[in-house]
Amino acid sequence: MKTSLSAQARERLLSHRGEPLFLAGWREAVFLHFAVKPEHLQPFVPFTLDVRDGMAYVSCVAFTMQRLHPRLGGDWLFKPIATHEFLNVRAYVKHRGESGIYFLAEWLPKLQAVVLGPALFGLPYRWGRQSYQHTSMTQSGWVEDRASNAALRYEATTALTATPHEAVAGSLDEFLVERYTAFTHWYGWKRLFRVWHPPWQIVPLEARLTDLSLLHRTGAWAEHATFFGAHYAAGFDDVWMSRPCLA
Repeated sequence: MKTSLSAQARERLLSHRGEPLFLAGWREAVFLHFAVKPEHLQPFVPFTLDVRDGMAYVSCVAFTMQRLHPRLGGDWLFKPIATHEFLNVRAYVKHRGESGIYFLAEWLPKLQAVVLGPALFGLPYRWGRQSYQHTSMTQSGWVEDRASNAALRYEATTALTATPHEAVAGSLDEFLVERYTAFTHWYGWKRLFRVWHPPWQIVPLEARLTDLSLLHRTGAWAEHATFFGAHYAAGFDDVWMSRPCLA
């Protein structure tokens, strides 16, 4: 029986001594998916795109991080930035045979984290305002960039008959949600860090996007992208995150 991508990621992360470095909860996640031709996206991504059936993909992932802390003590140092909303705008890439994601941008409301993220992990953090109302049946939210007031706004509902499930192996859903390596690029340095959690338990959403101006802050690729689907997942209380290393 083939090992799941989650199980492979757990083994890969634990193969390095001292991992994981951080633990956190990722709760109430909404995934909004866009398809775009590779030639429109590649100029904005410093890694090779992971293309499926001739198309590249970008997903906006809106979720709440809870209780970020080091695995070995020092919780009090992270208390000011331990819990807050996130919006990740991520492209799908492959580097040296390893599939993962590359963050085009990430918005969050804690200014302390915005300062620390780029230096420690090479993450493209931006200061935002955001509010999410995510439940198992209805989801809505908005994110605004403090520098420009560009925004992302969405509303979604879950079908009454939908049951949370793992993505089918080999499916597009699995390609989009089951990613366990993040590649970063900061001042010419290519790095990566790995994560682990159980497989996402997803349900499809019927979503309506009422403002996409925020995506245009991440590059002209957004002018050519097509929104095609969404998922919701309740998330996890224990996500493992590794220390960054050179990619």
